[in-house]
Amino acid sequence: MRRYLFSTGLFSAILSGLALLRSMREKEPFTWRTALAWLSWGISVTLAVGAAVDTRRARRGREVAEDSPIAPKAEKLYKKRLDSARAS
Repeated sequence: MRRYLFSTGLFSAILSGLALLRSMREKEPFTWRTALAWLSWGISVTLAVGAAVDTRRARRGREVAEDSPIAPKAEKLYKKRLDSARAS
């Protein structure tokens, strides 16, 4: 579980969210640029979580969507899991 919570994509999305929160404390007005920044942050978090879920599915031998960035590596991850299971 730790592997997925501390993935680089999710970590960077959380840090950018913290930067957005700090900017909200400075009592600046909420503009359309701020709204777009929050929308972008939401999309980044969603993509990072999706990549972590796809990686977990591939490692467990489950099907991964073809449009996932993990799809080309899914077979390799599955074989790695089988090899580690055999070694145990």
